[in-house]
Formats: sequence, structure tokens, C-alpha cells
Amino acid sequence: MNALTLQWHDAGQNKTQQIYEQQPSKNPGTVRIGRDPLQCDIVLTNPTVSGLHIEVFFNSQQQSFYIRNLRSQNPPLIDGQQLIQGERPLNQGSIIYLGQAQLQVTAVNINTIAATILAPPQPPVHQNRQFTPPVQQQPPVHQNRQVTAPLQQQPPVPQQQPVTPHIHNHPATPAQGNYGLECPRCHKVSRIENLQVGCPWCGTSLAAAVSVLVAPGN
Repeated sequence: MNALTLQWHDAGQNKTQQIYEQQPSKNPGTVRIGRDPLQCDIVLTNPTVSGLHIEVFFNSQQQSFYIRNLRSQNPPLIDGQQLIQGERPLNQGSIIYLGQAQLQVTAVNINTIAATILAPPQPPVHQNRQFTPPVQQQPPVHQNRQVTAPLQQQPPVPQQQPVTPHIHNHPATPAQGNYGLECPRCHKVSRIENLQVGCPWCGTSLAAAVSVLVAPGN
């Protein structure tokens, strides 16, 4: 049920009153507030409050509680703004001043009809039967057989022909037969084979002889 709760302080007491959508009242459909007990459903004793000051009602089209001013010469103050004529919606936490009397809206309960969402029909569930998702089949694995990934063929490597070193008889590097030994004593050049024999001309040992280049034919 739609309801609004008012709370105020009057005659030294804190008072609370709920206003319902279809609450019985002296003016059907509204709850009137003021100082006159003959006209009002909620009576305030503060002398600054008018005899018939305001009324509160529920607007079914807006789904909200509203306040209406009934005393243009003493307009109420709602959330800091004067309501000289007409009506204004009330929210939880709204502050109402009737003269010097303060009222506060401590709660607003609006029952809304929740929309029903129709879900698509579900397949029947068999009792005592567990559903097992299908197992994806794996390719057969042969026992004792290793699967070797195919080797990628490499492009053939051209074979290099063996290189045979070629020795040039350069004058700076003559063959062994072109060398000779110069005798340190007689300075004659003999064959290199005479190193162990000595100089064939003076018999001097060729151990300290200097190697010299012999011209071909000598």
C-alpha cells in the first residue's frame, strides 16, 4: 500500500503520522492539516499555523504524493520554496514549514507492479538422470609408436670443388735446391747438403754459414 510518513514536534512532543492512499478522512481522497480540529485530520497547535492550511493526497497517474496549498495568505514553504498556489510532489526528506511549525517527510513507500518477463519454455528435466556433456573424440594414438613430425626439406647445398693449392716458384720463395751455404772463411758457396761435412774448399765448419740464393745452373 502506498504511504507517506510525516514527523513533527508539537506541544513538547515528537509526533509521527502515516498518510495512506485510500485513508479515511474528513475530505475523501485527501488528508488535511491545520489548526482547526473540525476541518483537519492532522491538528497542529502552533498559533502561526492557519486553521485549514494544506492537504496531502496521492496522485495515481504520477504515482507520487502531492501537497496542495489551502491558504494563499499564509503559503507553506516546501524545501525552501513557497507554494502560493497549486500543488507540488513530496519526496523522502522534504521539509514543510506551516508558519513556524516544521514537518518532515521521513519515508515514502510506493508499491510498483513488477513487470512479468515470460521466459522461453525449458526442456523437461528427467529425474534421477545426470546429464553428461558429450566427450569430444580424440584421434587414435598407436601404442609403442612415436609420431615424428615430418622434417622440412632443406634446399641442396652446392658441393664445392676441392681446391688444390698451387705453389708458384716465385723468386722471393725459391725451391730448396736454389739455396746454398756461404763459407764464413773463404766465402765460397757450397751445396746445402755440405752443412754437416763442412766447406769443401777450406774445411771450415758451415754451422755458422749464411744461406744464400744460388743462380740456376751453378
